[in-house]
Amino acid sequence: MYAVIETGGKQYRVAPGETVDVETIPGEVGAEIELGRVLAVVDGDAVKAGAATGGVRVTGTIVSHDRGAKTLVFKFKRKKQYKRTIGHRQNFTRVKVNDITA
Repeated sequence: MYAVIETGGKQYRVAPGETVDVETIPGEVGAEIELGRVLAVVDGDAVKAGAATGGVRVTGTIVSHDRGAKTLVFKFKRKKQYKRTIGHRQNFTRVKVNDITA
């Protein structure tokens, strides 16, 4: 059984027992949370999508709050000796999916 959820403007395929990295979710480490909006649920051959997923809930536990790998942006203007390097690290929350209930 797995579900497709939307949280933080992105969609994720999750199954019970999996760990998934999502956009930052406020909450303490170890807190039980409900993950976003459920878009689809697949259980064997049975597929529920759209309005049929109204009563489905995906719950998980916050494992940690971390930062991703550094992304470097390098800007320059040719012939003008202008160079600039900018770095960015995106915050994310690691969540362990506990259960998908219908």
